[in-house]
Amino acid sequence: MKLVKVTWAILTCFFAIVGSIVGYQVGSWYVRWEYVSTTMTHRPMVQAFVVAAMTSLFVLCASFLGSWVARRVTDITVQLNQVSAADKLASVLGLLLGLVLALLVTYPFTRLTNNGWMNAGIIITAMIILGYLGLSITIGMKEEFLKVFPRLTLAEDAAPKEEAKIRPKLLDTNVIIDGRMADICGTGFVEGPIYIPSFVISELQHIADSADSLRRARGRRGLDVLNRMRKEQSAQVEIFDKIPPTIERLATVDTKLVHLAKELGASIITNDFNLNKVAELHGVPVLNINELANALKPVVLPGEEMSVHIVKEGKEPAQGVGYLEDGTMVVVEDGKQRIGQVIDVVITSVYQTVAGKMIFAEIKGGAGSKGNYDDLFGDRGDGNSAGGGTRRPRRR
Repeated sequence: MKLVKVTWAILTCFFAIVGSIVGYQVGSWYVRWEYVSTTMTHRPMVQAFVVAAMTSLFVLCASFLGSWVARRVTDITVQLNQVSAADKLASVLGLLLGLVLALLVTYPFTRLTNNGWMNAGIIITAMIILGYLGLSITIGMKEEFLKVFPRLTLAEDAAPKEEAKIRPKLLDTNVIIDGRMADICGTGFVEGPIYIPSFVISELQHIADSADSLRRARGRRGLDVLNRMRKEQSAQVEIFDKIPPTIERLATVDTKLVHLAKELGASIITNDFNLNKVAELHGVPVLNINELANALKPVVLPGEEMSVHIVKEGKEPAQGVGYLEDGTMVVVEDGKQRIGQVIDVVITSVYQTVAGKMIFAEIKGGAGSKGNYDDLFGDRGDGNSAGGGTRRPRRR
């Protein structure tokens, strides 16, 4: 990122200086022009103003041109960095061979004519055509070229083939603030490097500096979680600041994250439903920790017994509602009269909804509780079936 800014500053300043020189020369020529100088002969202030205005105009235009050239140069540099070393070597050799061949071919023609402009045109045209041909030929013959010179085969062209199976992971702002990712990293289950883009850190800092106390607390929590993850030895967590300029210029953080994941061939770890869908539309793999949390919830089956603390009444008459330690809702028939009590219940059915898992149960020993529960597919058990007749140890 620093190199991109330095390149932009140097090229912009260089073009601005060249523009000032050219503008001054053009302005000076203009005031000395015979059709203009006759009206400005006795007006030195007007002449100075014209020269200054012309110089300023050229400086402004040259600065914009320098900024545009700098962006194009950085884009080309990023693309070249993604090319393998063997392709770079083949491209340079092909270009050199094409230029040398162009000089040899055009030499007899330039000796026959004394027109300098015509000779320059012939040489430049031949260099462009033969240079491109040499470039194309050597890139197409890269494999054969490396077989003739095996020592030029660089290790970096072969090594990534084995490491390509492990994708790097990118974290978004929400999953860092959530905090559970730090615990997952501590377990060592996540393989490969975990990258935190610099624009995600900038968004966390912006949230931490918010005037809203709630947003400020969330931002500071995210920064604390980030520091904790950086200190974990079981996960390779790194700050990624080599953001291509084409991605840096995008509007939103989520859009930058998706395009950066495509650029790096990485996965996105998130708990944001909308980001999940957008990434899937772009073909980017997503690891959603909410889906992971649902998958890791303990499996309960109809017919099992457990203890539940009834905390409130349900939507239907006489129903009571309690919650397991992982937040799963348990709806207990005839549990309204037991609000505030811890009671033993028997599971009758389990339903998986979009929001999570929901368990329906009856009070143990109540009317109809024995053998009156569904199996996993919603069918009524008869007390002797495989799904409904097996009672499991009580869960505390």
